[in-house]
Amino acid sequence: MPSKVERWKDETYGMEVRDHLLRFAEDGWDAIPEDEHDAWFERFKWWGLYHQRKGQESYFMMRIGTPMGRMTPEQLRTVGEVAREYATGPVENPEFGEAYADFTTRQSIQLHWIKVEDIPDIWDELESAGLSTIQACGDSWRNIVGSPVAGRDADELIDVWPIVQELHETFKGNDLYTNLPRKWKVAMTGDRRGSGQGDINDLAFEPAIKELDGEEVEGFNVNVGGGLARKEPRFARDIDVFCRPENATDVAAGLSALFRDYGDREDRFNARIKFLVDEWGPEKVRSVLQEEYVDYELPTAGEDLRDEYDYNAGRADAAGDYIGVHDQSDGRNFVGLSVLVGRMAAEDVIDLADLAEAYGSEMIGLTQRQNVIVGDIADEDLDSFLAEPLLSEHSPDPHPFMRGSIACTGTEYCSLSIVETKNRMVRYGRWLRDNVPVPEGVEDFHIHLSGCTASCAQPQIADISLRGMKTRKDGDAVEAFDVGLGGGLGENPQFADWVKMRVPADEVPGYIANLLETYERERAGPEESFRDFVADRDEDDLADLAEGEETSYEDPYLGNTKMTWYPYAEDDDMNASPAPTDGHGEPLPSDD
Repeated sequence: MPSKVERWKDETYGMEVRDHLLRFAEDGWDAIPEDEHDAWFERFKWWGLYHQRKGQESYFMMRIGTPMGRMTPEQLRTVGEVAREYATGPVENPEFGEAYADFTTRQSIQLHWIKVEDIPDIWDELESAGLSTIQACGDSWRNIVGSPVAGRDADELIDVWPIVQELHETFKGNDLYTNLPRKWKVAMTGDRRGSGQGDINDLAFEPAIKELDGEEVEGFNVNVGGGLARKEPRFARDIDVFCRPENATDVAAGLSALFRDYGDREDRFNARIKFLVDEWGPEKVRSVLQEEYVDYELPTAGEDLRDEYDYNAGRADAAGDYIGVHDQSDGRNFVGLSVLVGRMAAEDVIDLADLAEAYGSEMIGLTQRQNVIVGDIADEDLDSFLAEPLLSEHSPDPHPFMRGSIACTGTEYCSLSIVETKNRMVRYGRWLRDNVPVPEGVEDFHIHLSGCTASCAQPQIADISLRGMKTRKDGDAVEAFDVGLGGGLGENPQFADWVKMRVPADEVPGYIANLLETYERERAGPEESFRDFVADRDEDDLADLAEGEETSYEDPYLGNTKMTWYPYAEDDDMNASPAPTDGHGEPLPSDD
């Protein structure tokens, strides 16, 4: 029997949800029938809207899709202006102020405190700039990830930007792929860095070379069934298919339709394609794709470039991101800026757009490490650009502990999260920067903090993985983290080993300090990366590397932030919540 979500989708889904949202916007929050909230909130996701958590009723998170994180300065400015106008909540965030934009690990943008009444005006502004929220969430094609600097990167095999544009235009709003069993995440990599992180995606096009008809052809190997959530991570499996660039849309359509037709619609927990690949095996996926969904003979896989990958690869000889100054193929430069935990104040977003435009940039890029790239900086302008005051806040040369820090949304807005995340990761990063020596030779050190097992911060592929939990300390319930070590992608991808369970949140910085002291003391030398250091030890040794410890670090969010209406409110009790509002920030009148 189909799940309740499938029944809701059968009634209304996809493009038609927009008309209902416009009606609700005109009539206000109360127009959404209270006994149908779950159904409508599920449908709204297709248009990029998640209802925020308990205590924040009538407020939504809005996600804007940007294929491969790529925008123009004008589009970035529009995002900042929309954030400033519409994404200001009833309480100021102590670290980030009133209005801000979140850059995600899937190269999208998230805005918070959005009211249903404002959605039509927001859509008008975004769409006038060529931006959209369509299928940014929901059971459909999500934002396609890859290199924002495709076509500009001096270190690439194939310029995939035209292909990604074609995929985006083909599958966004296409009725054939509107209603899939679950989300469908696609990565396309054309560079030698491995920037698409294809291993953790449902469908991955990885750069490869194959001899066909006596000719050496540059194209892609196709992998299927990666994903991180539900404590059941999988790397995408090789289905032994080589794909020419001109065939990418056909192969993507075939695999999307295969998932549409054979994916589990009865149990949403098993609806991701990784479980279908588990059940069938890669060989059957290939045979069904060939027999039922494509009309040409699929070549077998070619020679990949995985030995060259360095993006989040944990290598001691290469930084695993786009931070810093890099050569473009046209002789200009792109500059990667660090955005701590991916959150940037709305005014900074606008200022960065203005700055990029002033220096002649035509491309802004968001990366899967929650950072931002400014392209097209001429050699003669580079020193001046690097000296701009905004770059002191969002640096192209950040401290290693600030450079590698990633965090998900957390209990600030998310109903799934167990712990507070973004502000805590900011405080962790600052404390580590100020108190912990960086091991010799370490340029970036990846710490991913995720509020729950949904893994939005991709904790399984970090040097240090933090997964939100609860524990008791001194008789009180406190927020805590499971700790994993040694994850990463690259030539030989590896999920983190979970070595410590339920470390109190205020003892995590002490744990990291002790761990890095052990690493510095026991590693073979500066050439041994942290990931290699972890890989050389068994489970018992890893558990004994360090212990949690109280330090000078203080954690203001140690209590149960999930039970507050907003973790940073002066009066955070659920009864003090201003929600729901009347659309103008005022609480709705009580029925009493």
